[in-house]
Amino acid sequence: MDFHQLFVFTKVVEHNSFSKAAEEIFLSQSTVSSHIQSLEKMLDVKLFDRVGRENILTPHGERLYKWAQKLLLLKDEALLDLNQGMAEFRGTIRMAASSVPGQFLLPKMIKEFRAEYPAATFNISEYPSKAVADKVLSGSVDVGMLGEKYENEKLRYVPLLREKLVLVTSTDIKFSGAVRIDDIKSQPFVMRHSDSGTNSILDRFLKKAGIPKDQLNIIAYTDSGQSLIQFVRQGIGIAIMSEIAARDYASHNLVNMYEIEGFHDERYFYLVYNINKTLPLISKLFVDYAGKWQD
Repeated sequence: MDFHQLFVFTKVVEHNSFSKAAEEIFLSQSTVSSHIQSLEKMLDVKLFDRVGRENILTPHGERLYKWAQKLLLLKDEALLDLNQGMAEFRGTIRMAASSVPGQFLLPKMIKEFRAEYPAATFNISEYPSKAVADKVLSGSVDVGMLGEKYENEKLRYVPLLREKLVLVTSTDIKFSGAVRIDDIKSQPFVMRHSDSGTNSILDRFLKKAGIPKDQLNIIAYTDSGQSLIQFVRQGIGIAIMSEIAARDYASHNLVNMYEIEGFHDERYFYLVYNINKTLPLISKLFVDYAGKWQD
C-alpha cells in the first residue's frame, strides 16, 4: 500500500469529487482515478460506487478512510520526530471561518504559526458561524473559527478572544455617549443573517430587553461583514456588530461607534475541531498552537 495513494484517496473522499481532489493536489483527474483503481485492485475491494455522475463511498471505502487518516498521521508524526529542523514540516490546513475572526484574528495567527512552520499552507473558506460548525461536524474541513458555540458532543472549542458588540452608524449620525436601544428602534437597521454568531447574541439581548425583533426597522440582511459596513458607511442603515471589526473602521473615521446601554453581553471567538476526526498532523499542531494563543 502506497502512502501517496492513500493521500489521494482521502482527498477524493473529503471533496466527494475526483476533479476537485485533482485540482487541490495538482494532479490530473486521470492520475487520481488511476491511484484509486490501483488501491481497489490491490485491496480487492470497491471503494466507490459510481452512480450517475456521483461517486458514493462504499462501506469498505468508509473503513479505509478511517485507517488512511491514522496511517497518514502516523507517517507525519514519524517524519516530524526524525526531522530535527521541524520548520520544514509541510501540510495544508483546511479551515472554515466566519467573517470577523477570519478577517481580524486569523491573519495574525497564521503569521505567527508560519514563523515556526513556514512550509504550512492554509485553505480557508468563509461561512456564517453555524455553517462553520456544520463543516467541522461533517469532516469537510479540519478546523473552524467562529463567534458562537453550537453544542455537540463531537465538537471541542478552544477560546481565542473575548469581545462585545457595539452600534455603528455613518459619520453623519451622532449620539452623545452610550445609546439606549429604545432610542434607535425606529432607525433603519442592517443585520447579519440568522446563522451568524453576531445575530445569535443580538437575538438574546433583544429577548432579555423584551423587544420583539419585528419592532426594529430592518431594511436588509447580509451574509457579509464587508457589505454590512458599506451599508452603514453610505447611510443606508445602522448596525450592531463586532467591536473588533467596528474599531478598525472607526479608527479611520469611516463610521461612528457607540456602546449600547445595558448591553454588557460578551462573547468569545473560538477555534473548533471534531474529536471524532483524525486530523492531519499540521492541523493538530495548529490546534495546539491555538490553545496557547493570546491576542
